[in-house]
Amino acid sequence: MSTLRILHSTRYAYGAPAAFSQHLLRLTPPSNAEQTVLEAEVTVSPHPQERAGYTDAFGNALETATVTEPHETLEITLRCVVERLEREEPMLGASTPWEQAARMAMAPAGLEAALYAYPTPLTDADAEIEAYARESFEPGRPVLEAARELCARIHKDFKYLPGSTTAETPAGASFAAREGVCQDFAHVMLAAMRALRLPCAYVSGYLRTLPPPGRARLVGADATHAWASVWDPSVGWVQFDPTNDMQPGADHVMSAMGRDYADCAPVTGLVVGSGGQMLSVSVDVASLEELEAERDAALIPDPADAAPAPPAPPLQPAPIASSPAPETPPVNDPATGAAARAAQATLHGLSQDDTPPDDDV
Repeated sequence: MSTLRILHSTRYAYGAPAAFSQHLLRLTPPSNAEQTVLEAEVTVSPHPQERAGYTDAFGNALETATVTEPHETLEITLRCVVERLEREEPMLGASTPWEQAARMAMAPAGLEAALYAYPTPLTDADAEIEAYARESFEPGRPVLEAARELCARIHKDFKYLPGSTTAETPAGASFAAREGVCQDFAHVMLAAMRALRLPCAYVSGYLRTLPPPGRARLVGADATHAWASVWDPSVGWVQFDPTNDMQPGADHVMSAMGRDYADCAPVTGLVVGSGGQMLSVSVDVASLEELEAERDAALIPDPADAAPAPPAPPLQPAPIASSPAPETPPVNDPATGAAARAAQATLHGLSQDDTPPDDDV
């Protein structure tokens, strides 16, 4: 079990004052069998004149924020604390045979899962993707065991390449190029599963990354993340992360679930104005233990950083008092931009560029 603090900030700077903006926010994580949200707050600056919250068709917390007065910037910040719960992992080899799982998804009891068994524009599968899926889904094989193998094959066969795709890149294009980022890996897995009429959902969220040994954690250099969730009639939804060839654990936090990225984008919206815009996104995921250790380290100076004491002055018959030299202020030179993100070693190979930036049309 772990407790994680998440800060996710999205900031738009407009070239000319925007007269109006309206945004959809899918930021607040849910409490479920795998995580409990202890605290959650979403702030919007400037303060929106209209704001409303509701639950979307997929069970995600969704907010609308509307600013009707002229504004040059817009900043949206999520701060939350989430406790990851220990959960017994299902025995993948004891899951339902995949052909039976596909049939049961179409039965009345499985209709909620059936929503995720059909393709979308981002997860449509051609004959090559279906053939790729069938290499893992041999006749009679347990659905979760086959899904785990498919997850591992995608991780092995595809190159993780930030900047090679966009939020609108369909699974077919990523599959043909054999490259992409986390949402592409997830979309390919969804397309392959759905080609066999097996329910598979898109999951968006966060992943805590770790610095290399001996390196300090870089604040704000984490990223949003995406993975897949597969339905088995006997145990329900089981998650798989093809980007990292693993089942999500203590470092993953789910924020939304849907049919594809379009259902789960953290921030989307529209702006009325005549100027361009600049977008900056910062994500920081840390355990409470890490934050406490960082606070303690900040309060206790490192003796190695202290300047050597000056030699004692020679004895004088009549010492003359002198004012101490002014203290030299510390030099503040944090790493920034791409260099900072590259320096943040990642336990699971992610970077700030892992998912497309929050959308603002």
